[in-house]
Amino acid sequence: MLNKKLWFQVVLLLTLLGNATGAHASEADIHVPDLTQVSFAGLGGVSGSTLMYLGILVCAIGAIFGLVQYVQTKALPVHESMGNVSNTIWETCKTYLFTQGRFLAILWVLIAVCMVYYFIGLPWNDPNNHLSHGELIRNGIVILLASILGVLGSYGVAWFGIRINTVSNSRTAFSALKGNPLATLGIPLRSGMSVGLLLVAVELFFMICILMFLPRELVGPCFIGFAVGESLGASVLRICGGIFTKIADIGSDLMKIVFKLPEDDPKNPGVIADCTGDNAGDSVGPTADGFETYGVTGVALIAFLALALAANPKICATLIIWLFAMRALMIVTSLVSYFVNEGISKAMFAGKKDFDFEAPLTHLVWLTSAVSIGVTFLASKLLLGDFTDAAGAAQPALWWVLSVIISCGTVAGALIPEFTKVFVSTNSRHVREVTNCSKHGGASLNILSGFVAGNFSAFWMGLVIMVLMATSYYFSQNSALLSLMPQKFLFAAPIFAFGLVAFGFLGMGPVTIAVDSYGPVTDNAQSVYELSQIEARKGIKEDIQVNFGFDPDFENAKYLLEKGDGAGNTFKATAKPVLIGTAVVGATTMVFGIIILLENLFGGAVAKLSIVEPKVILGLIMGGSVVYWFTGASTQAVVTGAYRAVVYIKDNMKLDAATASDKDSKEVVRICTEYAQKGMWNIFIVVFCFALALPFFNAYFFIGYLIGIAFFGLFQAIFMANAGGAWDNAKKIVEVDLRQKGTELHAATVVGDTVGDPFKDTSSVALNPVIKFTTLFGLLAVEIAVTMTNNNVKLGIGCFFFLVALIFVYRSFYSMRIPDENTGSEDHLILPHPPHR
Repeated sequence: MLNKKLWFQVVLLLTLLGNATGAHASEADIHVPDLTQVSFAGLGGVSGSTLMYLGILVCAIGAIFGLVQYVQTKALPVHESMGNVSNTIWETCKTYLFTQGRFLAILWVLIAVCMVYYFIGLPWNDPNNHLSHGELIRNGIVILLASILGVLGSYGVAWFGIRINTVSNSRTAFSALKGNPLATLGIPLRSGMSVGLLLVAVELFFMICILMFLPRELVGPCFIGFAVGESLGASVLRICGGIFTKIADIGSDLMKIVFKLPEDDPKNPGVIADCTGDNAGDSVGPTADGFETYGVTGVALIAFLALALAANPKICATLIIWLFAMRALMIVTSLVSYFVNEGISKAMFAGKKDFDFEAPLTHLVWLTSAVSIGVTFLASKLLLGDFTDAAGAAQPALWWVLSVIISCGTVAGALIPEFTKVFVSTNSRHVREVTNCSKHGGASLNILSGFVAGNFSAFWMGLVIMVLMATSYYFSQNSALLSLMPQKFLFAAPIFAFGLVAFGFLGMGPVTIAVDSYGPVTDNAQSVYELSQIEARKGIKEDIQVNFGFDPDFENAKYLLEKGDGAGNTFKATAKPVLIGTAVVGATTMVFGIIILLENLFGGAVAKLSIVEPKVILGLIMGGSVVYWFTGASTQAVVTGAYRAVVYIKDNMKLDAATASDKDSKEVVRICTEYAQKGMWNIFIVVFCFALALPFFNAYFFIGYLIGIAFFGLFQAIFMANAGGAWDNAKKIVEVDLRQKGTELHAATVVGDTVGDPFKDTSSVALNPVIKFTTLFGLLAVEIAVTMTNNNVKLGIGCFFFLVALIFVYRSFYSMRIPDENTGSEDHLILPHPPHR
């Protein structure tokens, strides 16, 4: 495998460099203006650079909060039996992270080759380039380092997220023994908040440092490199994590049916892998994805402003500072909202033995949305209240127009979770319909009912996004916003507005990540409780009374943990459409860079993007087809890996043992890791090669492809995520509300849940980083293609990479499928005729 990887890298390098031609790289030539020349009268004449340094201070506050929460969480009381299980899960997760880190490094080499060619090779012989070869090499190295910083940022925050979650899981499980539901809910929410704040703080810190401390001619290219690195890290960790977790989850869950085992039975070798997968898929993946989402959305808007307002550097600098100020304020608003919500929750639920666990999480989302909108209007008034356009005319309406557009995204960040809960919450009529169908129709009607919920959700959520984007379009036609755009770029005002909507989605970013990270902690807490076998320990009640000062309530503890897991399932589901919506809305802004390139080189680019243009239509169809291949390929990796895991677990299950052996548990983890990486390798090569191949055929075809991937991907992701959430919580109703574990009804909902697992946690969620990686990498690939003058060479390169992509499309099924079984001696299937190949 390694030789094949090296061969492919060498062929890629030789193919690209062997066909180099002189060019002037527009993406490499993004000029970010001098921010020190801007000051804000509304803040007493404070300069733009001062605001950026204050932003670094805010980042430090957010990061300190996250680290303090980790220390405080680790200091919480926990019984040794639970702490040991938690540490075992962490050690397994750590091994997984090291393995993924090495894999990520190999894939980065592929991207680095293309970036070297783009940022060094293209301008090397360009007569318009005024840099020496030594300066080009120096700049290229700095840009590559920025991409490494992006990869390490995604990887680093994922590491922190998985660490605090594996500390919180045992503390949550132990806290449940006290019978205080509010305290049990508070631990995973606090750890989630620490992840969300640290994530945004680190990402913003990196971007401010690039903006303020690098030479201005390198800022734009380094932002592109940083974003590409973030996107690569998120894609690998999200896709691999999604495949890993669902192989483990399905392998573990099916044992409930095969051997009639209870949830997280210690004798099941798949349980430790399942716990690792909860973190790999639901902690590492979303954390890296969130880090990339905030970075890429910011880079897209900065690139837009730098390209569209190149002739008006002061206006460009003012708007960039405004964007960064808003990004810093999201840390402050999230912190304030968290503490206010904590006080409200104590006032409402302190002392209660039971309440709706979704209520405090819902209050936090809405409170943050309201505070963020208020701060958006206030900050915009102070920063842009005296704004004047390029002609010197005052534009007093600009501050509130931009605030309204951003607020469309902020409202979406609260509305989309509400619409998601309609289809996935344990209180949802759709989810209860799935449960009712399971009573008499078994797994068959359970699955069909989940499909209904997923399809209905895609309609309603699409409608919400459409209305909010239409609102932003309406305000983009306000004269104050149009005054920003040069005459030839007036068509781009709605594109800027859509980018601001994506930006507004993230205005409550730390909270979105917090309620998402709440889920894996509560899921793991259940497993830690069962694996610790704490109830069976001799003298455990006296032990806890003496050492911890309370009488444990075992029965109620399990109820609280299961109820917390149901709320976690719901809010894991709510974050997914927010992130995928951001990717799709933000992608429209990134495509603008390609349009500007084509406009500058050839002219008439906008007219050629007509919906009746055949090349655009063909691109739309191609993009849609890739979305459906991707969901099939990622699910196929889960199917094959789960098959291997199930076979191994069934062959090695020891029903007379108290716990599974470490050897068996580690082997299941190895199987999950192996098939996660096999699946990821096939998927990445296809996505990478299509992004390289298609621009060489036609740039407008490729733009259609990007739009097709974005919009087909949006609805495919929403459908799959919410159908999976409905199946998952239908099972939770049977386990918690009906308390019918081990029954035929439970078995039917388990089957539905195993169908929904790769839907919601593998295919749907991974479409987000795939869309952004394809669009970002497309910015570079299009220019590599259009600046080549030899059409035969262009066609040859396009065909080569297209063929490589098709080979790996073929491999994504035929090298991953379950092998044929053609003898009858070992209960194998005998077919009456040879299968079609």
